[in-house]
Amino acid sequence: MRQFKSLSPRGRVAAVAGGFVALIVLLHVLFPSSLSTTRRWTTASSSVLRSTFLRGKANAPHPPIQHPIPKLMADAQEAFERKVKSQSKTLREAVAEYRRRYKRDPPKGFDDWWEFAKEHKAIMVDEYDQLVNDLEPFWRFTGAEIRQRCIDVGYLPSVDLVRIENGTTRLIDVSKGFVDSEVGARAVGFSTMLAKFQNKLPNMDFPINEKAEGRILVPWEEQRYHNLTADTSKGIKHVLGGDFIPDWRADGSVWEAYRRTCDPTSQARRLFSSLHAHLKESQVPISRLAKAGVSTDVVDDDFIFAKDVDDKFDFCDRPWAHYNQGHFFSDWRTIHALYPMFSPAKGSGFGDILIPSHYYYFPTKLYAYGWWWLHEPKDVDDMEVPWEEKSDDIFWRGATTGGGSSPPGYLPQYQRHRLIKMASDHSNTNKTIVFADPPGTDNFISAPVPLAELNKEIMDVAFTRAVGCVQYPGGCDRMRKDHRFADAVPLGENWSHKYLIDLDGMGYSARFPALLKSKSAVMKTTVYTEYMSEWIQPWLHYIPVSQAYNEIYNIYAYFSGATPSMLNAANATRDQFQSAGHHTHKLDTDAELRKIAEAGREWMFKIGRKLDMEIYLYRLCLEWARLNADDREAMSYKG
Repeated sequence: MRQFKSLSPRGRVAAVAGGFVALIVLLHVLFPSSLSTTRRWTTASSSVLRSTFLRGKANAPHPPIQHPIPKLMADAQEAFERKVKSQSKTLREAVAEYRRRYKRDPPKGFDDWWEFAKEHKAIMVDEYDQLVNDLEPFWRFTGAEIRQRCIDVGYLPSVDLVRIENGTTRLIDVSKGFVDSEVGARAVGFSTMLAKFQNKLPNMDFPINEKAEGRILVPWEEQRYHNLTADTSKGIKHVLGGDFIPDWRADGSVWEAYRRTCDPTSQARRLFSSLHAHLKESQVPISRLAKAGVSTDVVDDDFIFAKDVDDKFDFCDRPWAHYNQGHFFSDWRTIHALYPMFSPAKGSGFGDILIPSHYYYFPTKLYAYGWWWLHEPKDVDDMEVPWEEKSDDIFWRGATTGGGSSPPGYLPQYQRHRLIKMASDHSNTNKTIVFADPPGTDNFISAPVPLAELNKEIMDVAFTRAVGCVQYPGGCDRMRKDHRFADAVPLGENWSHKYLIDLDGMGYSARFPALLKSKSAVMKTTVYTEYMSEWIQPWLHYIPVSQAYNEIYNIYAYFSGATPSMLNAANATRDQFQSAGHHTHKLDTDAELRKIAEAGREWMFKIGRKLDMEIYLYRLCLEWARLNADDREAMSYKG
């Protein structure tokens, strides 16, 4: 009897049920003649037992919810500290680390680069895997072949050529054959970043992409079987199969070109699966399906958090996901051969070579924190607001850009449109929200909360301008009905809010450094890799968000606590969710959010500097110079 009393309520119910079953079996053995009566009795009894068991199960206290965000933050802190501590301290260590990682000698001039990096207090001196991966495909070409490909691709629309010749930089229009003062801003920015070390570099060319989107998509077969590559001696027209038309004009799409970069056995190469949208799956965060998320006791898509952004997402294996990405519908034709193309960002599968964005290097009123037209940006923006005075909500403003119309009809599914539509939802849809109860403790409960109430309380996101709305199903009026629109605001208005969300547009977001430099916490969602992606740590310097955005409300609930609508929902079901006997611990989650804001700002001043962009480009130039050389062994560092 003492043992029975020591059982939990659920255990007692199970013990009673087990006793009844044993009694029934005994009756069957002792009184087989009364089998029919017993069967009727057991049927009725089992119904009673089941009802009793379910009541006991419902009344039993649920186990405490283990919130994953504290572990994500702790792991991020540890990973970043480990990476920083592992960086080489001497030239000898840097050379050894280079050889260990890449199985070859560093490029010639590596010692000068090292001195430049150390002089300017670079922290990340070993993390250049992305750069090396970008250049790896070009090792199959001779130096002469690469030089010719640079010239050839320079003839294409929206490509400018930056040339280093005799230690100085020139901007070339290849089609005209002379220096061109009307080249794009990206080429001007790139050439300016080379100024401090261009006199130490050999002659070479850099084709600069003047579009925000990636341009190079090489078919899988040509990546694997180099003998299939067309003969470039006959010119780029021969390689591309005719005159290059800059837009698609209903003749193909980015997605069709992208599919051909995938393995022939992948889902994307199977026609039906590449076109079919899996409606059930498409509502699940991309990160979760890529096994990049973290699940918990609450089995709900709203409570699954991405460990990182989705810049490495495999669209080849999950082709349905491309419907949610505007860059697959860009109107600008991609290049289906391996030509050098230096671009500020690219999605997984693209063959561009990454460089820092000119928006990051040149301060402008639209994209710079602390912008001041007379000098370099100020460390603290004039519109900055103390943390305690910031509005406790999630803020975003921007235009309806996000993709093209090739083919048309998919605008509502682009990144920006999906977020604004979700935040404009006034329906009775519920979201499963997990929050601390009592507030400020580590005792978490969950409750279904109306999405309309959540949006009213925590979301301040809106479009400011309708671009391309005629392509929206139902036209401009329908777009304005489906999404919230508000007046445009200066960039500094962002600093009045604790949460700033950063979204992709036609390409990467040029606002990201400015948002990081502010004293607000940045939430970021993207499918693009950039030059510094290896250098920045999600969950330490910013909060990563999946492409489905489902977890946004639970991110807010963790850091900012319960809103009135959450409390109202929980009051109706408090007995069901309260964890009996759970000893709580105090949590200051607002301080944790502020810590992310401060860490992102510190990263900008230590690793996201203009100097760090120059250091990155200096190393890129050394690698590119070796690839351009006829004798690559002579262009290697042997120290």
